[in-house]
Amino acid sequence: MIVGIGIDVCPVARFASAAENERLLARLFTPSERDSSMNRMAGRFAAKEALAKALGAPAGLAWLDVEVRKDDLGKPWFDYRGSIAARIAELGIVHVHLSITHDAGIAAAVVVCEA
Repeated sequence: MIVGIGIDVCPVARFASAAENERLLARLFTPSERDSSMNRMAGRFAAKEALAKALGAPAGLAWLDVEVRKDDLGKPWFDYRGSIAARIAELGIVHVHLSITHDAGIAAAVVVCEA
């Protein structure tokens, strides 16, 4: 059963401009997430936003409690803990699907949460 769906888009140029603020990057991304291109970082930001929407965007979610990773084949997935893990458990979610894309200067992500 689908518990939540989230989608987000992020203009890469706008994100790159905001990413000049090192303090902002430190609040949004783990160190391993920050070691990437602007396209990928914008996609990761869109993924985190889409996840927050799929979880109902409750107060208290921490950006650093979720990390976007990829498997050996390049498929993205979330590694979560803390506030994110607590919300996922509260909703009875057993699987989180993630898709990220970037094209024509836009990064986009879709998240589907299943119970």
